[in-house]
Amino acid sequence: MLHAEFIPAVEKNSRRLFIVLHGLGDSLAGWRWLPGALALPDLNYLLVNAPDEYYGGYSWFEYPGNIAPGIHRSRQQLTELLDDLRAQNFPADQITLGGFSQGCLMALETGLRYPHRLAGIVGISGWVFELENLIRDLTPVARSQRVLLTHGQFDPLLPIADVRAQALQLKASGLDVTWQEFPKEHSIHGQEEIDVIRKFVRAGYGPLL
Repeated sequence: MLHAEFIPAVEKNSRRLFIVLHGLGDSLAGWRWLPGALALPDLNYLLVNAPDEYYGGYSWFEYPGNIAPGIHRSRQQLTELLDDLRAQNFPADQITLGGFSQGCLMALETGLRYPHRLAGIVGISGWVFELENLIRDLTPVARSQRVLLTHGQFDPLLPIADVRAQALQLKASGLDVTWQEFPKEHSIHGQEEIDVIRKFVRAGYGPLL
């Protein structure tokens, strides 16, 4: 069971939800600023802690080392979380799944294998694990999933050329991928990047009923 914090929307009847997955060594506390920054009154948030403790924060998988077992474990836990949310009347097509760095990897790993269409997948400053396997395992609805990938041109941890090549391969496989580069390192590029994320998230939903 993953520990998470729910932040309700200003619009009390909204079932729209943004699940946020942090990066290595961070925690859900590091993303409590996001609702105020995005300023979308009809959006609920679920900030999720990764399962493994890591130097005062948390990790989605062992790093460095053999990352595969942790990724597979965390993907299963996130899939179960999505299923639980659907049972709690948060429809899949009203859920945006997003993450930063390790959280980006997990959002792609989980969202593109999920059998139900989501409102969108947001990946910030991350990468794709075993790209060929992911493309092989794409669910029937994967090609209707909306994906936003953002990355820094000066990222010292994940060189942009490698991640750009992965994004192009995802597009070539038929996925609906929006790729956006920013003059940043391994971070959020201030209001400019927030505006891109807000526009993408908002476009995944129709008018609030």
